[in-house]
Amino acid sequence: MPNQEPEFLRKPNPITEFIDEKEYDIVVIGAGSPGVPCALSAAEHGAHVALLQKEIAASACGNFAAGLDIEKSDPAEVQNLISDLVAASGHRAQREVIELWARESGEAFRWLAEKSDEAGCSYKQLGNEPQKTLYDKHNQKLEFLTLVYGPKPYNVGIAMTELAQLASKKGVDIFYSTPAEQLIQDESGAVVGVAAKTKDGYVKFLAKKGVVVATGDYQNDSDMVEYYLPDIKHFETKKYGRTGDGHKMLVWAGGKIENVTHTKMLHDFDSGHPGLMNAPTLRVNRAGRRIVNEEKVKMEYMNNYLFEKEDAGHYFEIFDGKVIKDAKLGDVNLPSYDEIKVYIADADVDERPNIVKPLINTFEAHSLEELAEKLGIDSKTFLATVKRYNELAEKGEDVDFGKSPQYLSKIENPPFIGVARHVRLTMACAGIEVNGEHQVLKSDHSGLIEGAYAIGNVSGRFYGSIDYPLDVLGLNLGHNFTEGYYLGKKLAQK
Repeated sequence: MPNQEPEFLRKPNPITEFIDEKEYDIVVIGAGSPGVPCALSAAEHGAHVALLQKEIAASACGNFAAGLDIEKSDPAEVQNLISDLVAASGHRAQREVIELWARESGEAFRWLAEKSDEAGCSYKQLGNEPQKTLYDKHNQKLEFLTLVYGPKPYNVGIAMTELAQLASKKGVDIFYSTPAEQLIQDESGAVVGVAAKTKDGYVKFLAKKGVVVATGDYQNDSDMVEYYLPDIKHFETKKYGRTGDGHKMLVWAGGKIENVTHTKMLHDFDSGHPGLMNAPTLRVNRAGRRIVNEEKVKMEYMNNYLFEKEDAGHYFEIFDGKVIKDAKLGDVNLPSYDEIKVYIADADVDERPNIVKPLINTFEAHSLEELAEKLGIDSKTFLATVKRYNELAEKGEDVDFGKSPQYLSKIENPPFIGVARHVRLTMACAGIEVNGEHQVLKSDHSGLIEGAYAIGNVSGRFYGSIDYPLDVLGLNLGHNFTEGYYLGKKLAQK
């Protein structure tokens, strides 16, 4: 990282003129998946809470959230899982913040399920089922709690709006269209409040017990993305309004953004059946060329092969009729044709359950030429790629990328299926350095910034590798929910 401080981190002049002053026990900034549970939890534990949101409503995304039932899990296996998650983040994650998730998520999830029922949210509790691979890896000695908000297009964003309404009924004062712009500090440097902008002017929100920053990531601030994640400049984003406001305010208050490289989350679960996204069949780029060993590279890492402007996150999974009919490739089970068909836009199906229709992007064709045309890729290059791939399959040896022979299956039997995946930036998962209780550290680590807390994706070092690990399905929402519930309860009882 360059030594010169970037312009977006330079501290502005303090806001000094206010039209009003309000006093609370706790002020939470950001009505998302960590912020709404935090405010609701704090209120239920007796605190007087303000929730500030710069948008007109609560905002979040995603469907799956994962936690652990610590009381029903083997303690050594829990620590083993935490060690695996630290390793999956390039050994750069802070163990203490992952431990908080593991230790507190069981209580948080049981509470959240109760509140979701009370708010009328649409969700299911699936337990170990979505985590089966990990469950088996850890000798079935872990008990997962998995909350799934859906079916799509319903998601956590809708659930947060419903939970925010419940929070309001329980006494939380929610201020929409009220962006927080600066943290207010006393002479000692402790954070004692927030300067937030309303249509009439600035309001001073004082917090006796603490200010919790839960403003999400910075994907919509082009300067921050260029500085911390220059690789993804050609990728589209999935959200709006995520401009690193909390990151900046906490740096101005004396905190520090974690070191590069920052973790990025780029996924596509919606273009085709999720059961195909890691299948070891042929994958090509927009030019029609094969680009990876499909056995080795999971969907969450595909972005690293698609940085160039010509690709910009687009790639294509190719299947033929035999593989689809068998619903199997080597030792990998695949979804059936009927399950795949609901993702084909022009297919004649009665219902398309649990999908986001505008995002489906799967195509069926009776020839490879027709498939190339439907996918919008260069036909000549694509046909040459398939011919070469079929030669490798015939010989049973992948001398181009080294894929195992059991996954080399000729692409020659119609109908042909192509899934046009488009990975976009879901989240920049990097934030402010905190301790294991999510208290913000001073930039030189000489102590804490009293009164300042960071949770969710504005909180740093839950991850640390180049890409978000999918070892635990729903980990990001899981730690957001957990941190929100835990810190709200803790501060209320302070």
